[in-house]
Amino acid sequence: MPIKYIFVTGGVMSGVGKGVAAASIAKILQSRGFNVTAIKIDPYVNVDAGTMNPTEHGEVFVLDDGMECDQDMGNYERFLDTSLSSANYMTTGSVYLSVINKERSMEYGGKCVEVVPRIPMEVIDRINNAVKKENAEIVVIEIGGTVGEYENLLFLEAIKILKLKYSKDVVTILVSYIPTLGAGGTELKTKPTQHAVRNLNSVGIQPDIILGRAGVPLDERRKEKIQFTCGVEKEDVISAPNVESIYEVPVNFEEDNISERILKKLSLEAKTKDLKEWRDLVHDIKNPKGEVNIGIIGKYFGSGDFILTDSYISVIESVKHAAYSLKKKPIIGWLDSDVYEKDSAKLKELKKYDGIIVPGGFGNRGIEGKILAIEYCRKNKIPYFGLCYGMQLACIEFARNIAGLADAHTTEIDPKTKNPIIDIMPEQKNLMKENRYGGSMRLGAYPCKLVKGTRAYEAYGQENISERHRHRFEFNNDYREALIKKGLVISGINPERDLVEIIELKDHPFFVGTQFHPEFKSRPLKPHPLFKEFIKSAIDVGHRHTL
Repeated sequence: MPIKYIFVTGGVMSGVGKGVAAASIAKILQSRGFNVTAIKIDPYVNVDAGTMNPTEHGEVFVLDDGMECDQDMGNYERFLDTSLSSANYMTTGSVYLSVINKERSMEYGGKCVEVVPRIPMEVIDRINNAVKKENAEIVVIEIGGTVGEYENLLFLEAIKILKLKYSKDVVTILVSYIPTLGAGGTELKTKPTQHAVRNLNSVGIQPDIILGRAGVPLDERRKEKIQFTCGVEKEDVISAPNVESIYEVPVNFEEDNISERILKKLSLEAKTKDLKEWRDLVHDIKNPKGEVNIGIIGKYFGSGDFILTDSYISVIESVKHAAYSLKKKPIIGWLDSDVYEKDSAKLKELKKYDGIIVPGGFGNRGIEGKILAIEYCRKNKIPYFGLCYGMQLACIEFARNIAGLADAHTTEIDPKTKNPIIDIMPEQKNLMKENRYGGSMRLGAYPCKLVKGTRAYEAYGQENISERHRHRFEFNNDYREALIKKGLVISGINPERDLVEIIELKDHPFFVGTQFHPEFKSRPLKPHPLFKEFIKSAIDVGHRHTL
């Protein structure tokens, strides 16, 4: 069977949900019996997403092979229940870098290397390489940005080339925002979508399917308007209204028969049609049996009342996965640690929550507030889950307040501390001296051996696991025995380099910290075991609150 390509582009404005749409389409086609993979193309000159600011670009997601990439890759993995590789992610910078390296090594035989066709052909080669690596029948490719922008023109050129060569094997989908006006905001306006289609037409591409993103479902009149003004069949205008949970999106798309429309255009016959588990998930999301209140203490929140949840999207989704599996509705509160530094009396608000998470991060802003919050959770038996930086700060808090090392710190914040509980690895230090911050961390999947009889072992139910990392600083083994004697439990070790991966405390409902990022491997139908144990403990604490 020839490769089948589905391109997902965006119109009118950014942030319309192309990533969720692409992941949903991939999931639907997977449910129809096809082997599907997904690719994200970012129109940035950055070689990867590792140096992008989370408050501007959102979370940096990390794959097993260490690739730092866009958060949409997390959606692909979660929806498809798979682990993707660096072959499934590219940026403008990485594509140009590859072409330049090939030119330098004479792979073009001394010919003039022109932007067209070399850049679009490199994009196509990379797409085909990912398909081959995943042994996929269908590939869904999301192109970042919005049609009409200069930055993604060369990627649109790749679509045009493929469409000319394999017209029956390529489907182009436009996700376009349809605003509402009028009293009550119910009058849907299609004019912006008409302009987006014309922008796409101007580079030689006609969309096969249009997904109408709007606050409400598209009515028949609006579908007919888009049909006549944009040159698509009415059945190819798919409603994409706002939903409570992104996991409803595949179900909504199928109500408009999107898979039948795609398969018809690709001359494919479905092998099965099964979204049962997904529909069951949506049912559980919409019919919870109670709530669980989780507080997340971080700093990538934006300013004022604006909460940039994209900075912690994988953590949020992992909390949801675990809560949904336990028939609970997660209520997430956003807590600024700066507040606790200024007024420690406000730590009492932590008692409102059934559990507290301190996620990963970098830098010194709010660090003492986080340490105060961790101490409060430890003393008041509030379930605590520390992820990466959250694990390191838990070790610092323990060293200061239990082991008596009052000046214990991380050398990331205090390079001159006499008790560097957390310190940088020599190889990372050398890379940073060379100003090579991109890729200067321990990245990707590493093995971890669990200690039997611990909370971590109980959660996983096995001794050997693999988890993803993204950090420069590590637990300093010079302090391991001293902290163990004071009661710190080290329940997970990287066997290759004897590095501390998991810490926990006994006689506490749940107090666990991981050097890795468990949120990168949680799935809606397969919650991460540590998140599930954390939410279980939080539910138990919540029950005690109500007694």
